[in-house]
Amino acid sequence: MSRLSGKVGNLRDKLDGNELDLSLSDLSEVPVRELAALPKATVLDLSCNKLTTLPGDFCSLTHIVRLDLSKNQLLQLPAEFGRLINLQHLDLLQNRLTSLPVTFAQLKNLKWLDLKDNPLNPALAKAAGDCLDEKQCKDSALRVLQYMKVIQEEMERELQRKLLEEQALKKKLEAEQRIKEEREREQKRKQKAKQKARKRRDYNALQAAQQEAKKSTEKEHTENHKSSTSPSQKKKPQRRSWMRLILQMVLFLIMVTVVGVAVCRYTDLRTQSVCSNVNTVYEDTVRTLQSYHLVESVLKFGSQQ
Repeated sequence: MSRLSGKVGNLRDKLDGNELDLSLSDLSEVPVRELAALPKATVLDLSCNKLTTLPGDFCSLTHIVRLDLSKNQLLQLPAEFGRLINLQHLDLLQNRLTSLPVTFAQLKNLKWLDLKDNPLNPALAKAAGDCLDEKQCKDSALRVLQYMKVIQEEMERELQRKLLEEQALKKKLEAEQRIKEEREREQKRKQKAKQKARKRRDYNALQAAQQEAKKSTEKEHTENHKSSTSPSQKKKPQRRSWMRLILQMVLFLIMVTVVGVAVCRYTDLRTQSVCSNVNTVYEDTVRTLQSYHLVESVLKFGSQQ
């Protein structure tokens, strides 16, 4: 900063009215801070120096009306150059500019422009034309402003197109994300439904198994009860059948005896030895029964007494 100050000296000493001449000062940098302290310096001459760039804060010097940057080595102007809204006269002769910043279109008060001896791109060079007299330089300013407005509009359209594309892409991505989330939710719902159905099947299978076990238990209990009661039920018919058989045999023997006795007593066979024995047994039996009858009568009579 001290070396720069030594080159430019005291800027106030160089100020002549509203004109500040810093040409031929071997400057490689612009003393923006010192210039900002001199708002009266509306005419600034920085020609014939070694400037390759202008700092961004140079565009804060909005009080400048006339600016001479000719015969430097400027490769480009700051992107914020359009902030110099009061600029009316701009000399950029013999620099290394190939293009101008888009904000150049905002210099609505620009009336004079010289872009000769710059390696401008063909479209800008055609718009700038020559600046050999006052009229040509004024026409150059008008054409360049119109050209830069077109460039600005194209860039704005391109920016708007990109913005719309970004918005469309964003909406597409959001829609895809929503579809993805909906698919994930649907998949989760299906998984939950499958889990619920599986649990329901397991529950029904458990209930069926329990019912089957219960039926098996009841059947086993019933069979055990039948098996415990069936022997007695089987014994009773068996016992009855034996008693019936014995009774039948007794009746048969009685009938045989009666028939035998009748035959031996009332037929011609009574003289046989077999019938003699039968008749003897019969007579003994009758006497025994009569004696039993006599005893019963005595007992009956004694009880009545």
